[in-house]
Amino acid sequence: MKVLICSDGMPAAESAIELGGLLAARLKAETSLFGIAEKSQDEAPLRDALEKQAQPIRSRNVALDIIVHAGEPIREILDRTSKTSYDLVIIGARWTGATGYYWRSKKTYEVIKAIQPPVLVAIGECKHLQRFLVCTGGKLAAAVGASVTLLHVMAEPPAIYSDLVRLEEDVDQPLDSKSALGTNLRRQKRELERLGVSAQVRLRHGIVIDQVFEEAREGDYDLIVTGTSQERGLLRHYIMGDLTRSILNRANCPVLVARAGKPPPGRTLWKALKGLFSRHHE
Repeated sequence: MKVLICSDGMPAAESAIELGGLLAARLKAETSLFGIAEKSQDEAPLRDALEKQAQPIRSRNVALDIIVHAGEPIREILDRTSKTSYDLVIIGARWTGATGYYWRSKKTYEVIKAIQPPVLVAIGECKHLQRFLVCTGGKLAAAVGASVTLLHVMAEPPAIYSDLVRLEEDVDQPLDSKSALGTNLRRQKRELERLGVSAQVRLRHGIVIDQVFEEAREGDYDLIVTGTSQERGLLRHYIMGDLTRSILNRANCPVLVARAGKPPPGRTLWKALKGLFSRHHE
């Protein structure tokens, strides 16, 4: 498995390096630390800084390669991931303020939309990865080998049908039904269990983004998994829906943005991450 950790030398990138170090040893991944300087004269100082930040990763016997280029970050990352096939790209996410369309550096969102590999966005201080929240909406959601919660949010029913909210407390009823929802949730849960992943299903009613973060707060999750789909046409950019953008805006923990569609043959990201995280602190 090949992992690319991206850094521009800013404080937000330190979180990406720390998270990459947490993952790299457990994945036994071939890992590259990709430094991007604004100007060519900044390449040497950036390399020196990355060499120091890489020491804890190398101390875990991780095969780590440091690459430093000067240029525009999005273009450099796109060029790098186009020429070399990576299974996962890890980036930082600088906070810019809770106003407007983007609450973090716009480059974070642009990288996610531009490149092909799944993107893990390092948000907050992450010391371990044990509990994952996977946001589903009828598409296959396969996640990693910690304990996983599959969350599906349905619209709030009219008051006259308020008894339907009891479905949140009785997940077995929709899971056992022949409805499209029941069929999809059973398939998603079965896919996870086939990988040896402990999975549970949670149903909620209300505004999707509000319910996602209610669940995230109550469940004390270490990682949120969401997704993007590929746009049709020559450019092949990925479409970031309002839910994924809002999760990136509001999350206090790392966010993995997966890619919809059939994965390439071989060792996929999900299979490589199977059993990655123990349920105990190291």
